[in-house]
Amino acid sequence: MKNHEKLEKNVGLLALFMVLAVSIGGLVQIVPLFFQDIVNEPVEGLKPYTALQLEGRDIYIREGCVGCHSQMIRPFRAETERYGHYSVAGESVYDHPFLWGSKRTGPDLARVGGRYSDDWHRAHLFNPRNVVPESKMPSYPWLVENKMSGKNTVAKMQALSWLGVPYTEEDIQGAVTAVKDKTEMDALVAYLQVLGTSIKNKR
Repeated sequence: MKNHEKLEKNVGLLALFMVLAVSIGGLVQIVPLFFQDIVNEPVEGLKPYTALQLEGRDIYIREGCVGCHSQMIRPFRAETERYGHYSVAGESVYDHPFLWGSKRTGPDLARVGGRYSDDWHRAHLFNPRNVVPESKMPSYPWLVENKMSGKNTVAKMQALSWLGVPYTEEDIQGAVTAVKDKTEMDALVAYLQVLGTSIKNKR
């Protein structure tokens, strides 16, 4: 009892033991995940992002979309009824960084791929109130005007390949051609249209 009292009264020592307890608990929960196939193996049918989709993902990050839209459907009935199949780790093994997020000013986008047409996405991104009058989402008209050169696409794909994303030499060599002179709107729509399709197509 005396030792316990000393621990409670010594702020530095108490903080040290708290960090130690949390660290051990965290390691016990997290480390086993690195050895589970369900976490490390891609879901059946999962493909790496194409060059255009990859550029679209970077635009999605640049424009701060992840600040308002999560990409993680939790395994609760209210979520799966609204958004579709709950998210699984195997869908995100090629994502660096992953964009699960937790903020939902706008709806979750984990299963948005194929839900709307390309034209709907273009109209929505250009001015969201054209299709959803009550939307609070900002407009992104510059995406239509900004054209891409693809000068950094090869380097991005090579870096991802080094991290384990299975890009072929053909994918990497054709990257510039696939992206050059496309608009940022083209890229972002291509990215949105692939989100969640590996699970949806499997079901």
